[in-house]
Amino acid sequence: MVEFTPEQTAFAQAVTDFCEREVGTRQQRDVLTNNGADAHSDELYRKMAALGWAGINVAEEFGGAGAGNVEMCIFLEEAVRCQAPIGAVGPTLITAAAYAKFANDDLRREVLAGVVAGDSLSVSMSEPEAGSDVGALTCRAEKVDGGWKINGQKTWCSNAHFSKSILLIARTDRSGGKHEGLTQFHVPAGTPGLKISGIDTLGGREVNDLYFTDCFVPDSAVVGTVGDGWRQLMSGLNSERLILAAMQLGLARRSFDDTLAFIKDRKQFGRPIGSFQALRHRMADHATEIACTRELVYSVARAADAHPEKMMPREASMVKLKATETSKKMTIDGMQMMGGYGYATEFDAERLMRSAIISTVFGGTNEIQRDIIGKTYGL
Repeated sequence: MVEFTPEQTAFAQAVTDFCEREVGTRQQRDVLTNNGADAHSDELYRKMAALGWAGINVAEEFGGAGAGNVEMCIFLEEAVRCQAPIGAVGPTLITAAAYAKFANDDLRREVLAGVVAGDSLSVSMSEPEAGSDVGALTCRAEKVDGGWKINGQKTWCSNAHFSKSILLIARTDRSGGKHEGLTQFHVPAGTPGLKISGIDTLGGREVNDLYFTDCFVPDSAVVGTVGDGWRQLMSGLNSERLILAAMQLGLARRSFDDTLAFIKDRKQFGRPIGSFQALRHRMADHATEIACTRELVYSVARAADAHPEKMMPREASMVKLKATETSKKMTIDGMQMMGGYGYATEFDAERLMRSAIISTVFGGTNEIQRDIIGKTYGL
């Protein structure tokens, strides 16, 4: 089983204690989320930021905790397991890593200081005709005097409606291959020429369409090197997929714990339904899958800490694939085992299921993850 240092164990307990105190009841969570309509509570997230957790993996020179991937995964796993409504944390940590690696000094300090304080960030890659095939994107940035003029549409941008800024990937050159001529730009919220339009989803208001019409950003808004956006994106996949995996691990654990408590208490035919072999065996399988997922998450996290510059496409895709499939299966089975009560909004089972299902799509669909894994074996 996964073993932590005494300091890491104490950190996990601190996150759990905080969440149980602040959002340990449905009533507390409803107050912070407009009765569940909002996935992110800025108030709660800034309280976490004050404890140093929002900047958990931001370098100390920028005010962060300077912790590694293991500590980041501990924070995410425990926070999600405790149902802390901090839906912006994943995109924010993913985006912050790109600024830390590639932004100029002034922009890096500005953005990362905001992250440490609890600001939310978004990253925008997908377009109506460019999802899994990111290289097919057409949103263009044209060089003009003093900066860049952006035109085009983006879609499925998480949290853009309340984020402090958006990290945009746009095409700056059409002369080469589809993976050439891509550039990352820092676009602050409220920039003239940017329109944000929400998309209604199964999970509520989480994602957005972005429309850029002659949207001007200065030269200093370029994040990294002009035309090198594809390589920069690929270099962040280890971190991105670990973040998603740790969050879904926490979700699977919460679903398991809630289901277990319910089937121990719910009685049919004169005894707890969890005593029936069908449910007992199903829960045994889920416990095993969650334990395996946890081993994989922290194994990849430790490898990423030991070799921060190493690309790990196989391991990163495996951890995202495994964790999201585990959480999806656990939450769907949890609803089934709870019967009609799992379908009722009185319980959290239906919300957990809605949160888990989309995880096999975002951050690179699991079909793409399988394809990547297969290619690493020469297939």
